[in-house]
Amino acid sequence: MKTALAVILLSILVLPFITVAHGSSTTSRRAWRPNGIKRSQLTRDKLREKFHRSAAARRAFIQQHPCPSTSTTSGPCPGYVVDHVKPLKRGGADAPGNMQWQTKEAAKAKDRGE
Repeated sequence: MKTALAVILLSILVLPFITVAHGSSTTSRRAWRPNGIKRSQLTRDKLREKFHRSAAARRAFIQQHPCPSTSTTSGPCPGYVVDHVKPLKRGGADAPGNMQWQTKEAAKAKDRGE
């Protein structure tokens, strides 16, 4: 009885401090990132931080240039998106003067080319 109690007590106190190696030695060379986040998401998040899009600039553009399909200055614009003429990552300004209405198909084609 004393032996079983000693084993249980020892396992409770010692086991949390014992590390077990999993996998091969290559796992230690991988960069750490939070669980469940892919590398592409980290890169995308870094780009978002660096090239922040201003909602105020977008609203100002829409006020100056109504939607081509509905001629409204608020709400959705079916079939169109607001696009930067010169991309932010290429040094373009996040200002209404650097924005344009673009069809969704043209935007997809442009994104594939970039």
